[in-house]
Amino acid sequence: MKFHPARLIQKKRDGHSLADDEIIDLVAGVVDRSLHDAQLGAFLMAVLWRGMTPHETATLTSAMRDSGVRLPRCGDAPRVDKHSTGGVGDKTSLLLAPWVASCGVHVPMISGRGLGHTGGTIDKLQSIPGYRTSLDTDEFNRVLSGCGFAMASANKDIARADGRMYAARDVTATIESVPLITSSILAKKLAENLDGLVMDVKCGRAAFMKSTDEADRLLQSIVEVGSAAGVRVTALRTDMDHPLGLAYGNSLEVLEILDCLQGNGPRDTMELTMVLAVEMLLLAGVATHADEARATLEKKLRDGSVLRCLQRNLELQGGDPRIVDDRGRLGRAPVVEPVLAASTGFVLDVEPLRIGHAIVDLGGGRRTPTDAVDPVVGIVLARTQGEPVQRGEALAFVHARTAAAAAMAATEVQGAMPVGDHQHSRRALIQQRVFSG
Repeated sequence: MKFHPARLIQKKRDGHSLADDEIIDLVAGVVDRSLHDAQLGAFLMAVLWRGMTPHETATLTSAMRDSGVRLPRCGDAPRVDKHSTGGVGDKTSLLLAPWVASCGVHVPMISGRGLGHTGGTIDKLQSIPGYRTSLDTDEFNRVLSGCGFAMASANKDIARADGRMYAARDVTATIESVPLITSSILAKKLAENLDGLVMDVKCGRAAFMKSTDEADRLLQSIVEVGSAAGVRVTALRTDMDHPLGLAYGNSLEVLEILDCLQGNGPRDTMELTMVLAVEMLLLAGVATHADEARATLEKKLRDGSVLRCLQRNLELQGGDPRIVDDRGRLGRAPVVEPVLAASTGFVLDVEPLRIGHAIVDLGGGRRTPTDAVDPVVGIVLARTQGEPVQRGEALAFVHARTAAAAAMAATEVQGAMPVGDHQHSRRALIQQRVFSG
């Protein structure tokens, strides 16, 4: 490193702003490991406590983006992506990418795996037999040109500094820093060579951001930094006090998306995906106002364009396109156990964090990054918050490998879905919108 690492750490620790060349030098030290693990941890903790100015955050983001390769453009189509901070049942990317691509927009979607109670897009895709998510740059662009969207895991050459920094944040209790979250998200997204980005910041009990203040700080930061990098950004705060949709677990969520493609999906999954898709079309410039965008999207869904786009992607990325007509090819858990209501009344709550933890215990999620994931286990709701239920009727169905695992999960689900005399409505799904000028 050109600068003395301890002095840069001290400068940030004492509340001073770092110069552009100092931040760039620190990121270079992350990549070539001249910044030692202890020094990296100390720097991250200093940022957590002292924060960064918007300019510092923008410089850090650009340096992290430039620490790896950037995806080349292919063709003249506008290029827009979406990123979500994650939650339970957040499967919108699987519908969103082909829906927007069917409207003439390129969607280069680099996604992640799940960890803890949050599901990951890559895990859902890998529940599709044969689907390949490890693509080199040339193959990624061939898929993108062939069907309008590509969905892949980040390879080690994209935003190289982020892998080491994220791992260090995970073990040094420095995850909850808005500048570090912003730079980690945007470094990878800006490497996609985007024209626009839609950010879905979840807020609620099963979200990374529990309070509206936390979520709104991240919204504003993402919009400011993305705009400074020359990308138009729209950020939404959306609800994660209730899990999204009805199905939770990788292949079960793919099945729910197939329902959505045929117009039979859960209302909240369809509503959120439509809202995100409208924002993407507006950023891409293929629609001038929301009503026009919505009409175009509704037409593409009705005439089968979205389904054909998805099937073409499955062919290009090695997935089995027959899953659309033969859903049994996705597999099925050996045990499917109903969770029965113990009394008559209304479902008072569906506690998303408890549902998410139950899925992990079934084997459908990870406790550590190296854990294997069982694609067919999970939970499917038969009722949602505020709906009536009779004693002995099903609240949900647990999909498990063994009867013992199903019984344990059923106990958790029953605790997460209390039944009582009062009818409580869910919070608004879309809560806030921030966009670049």
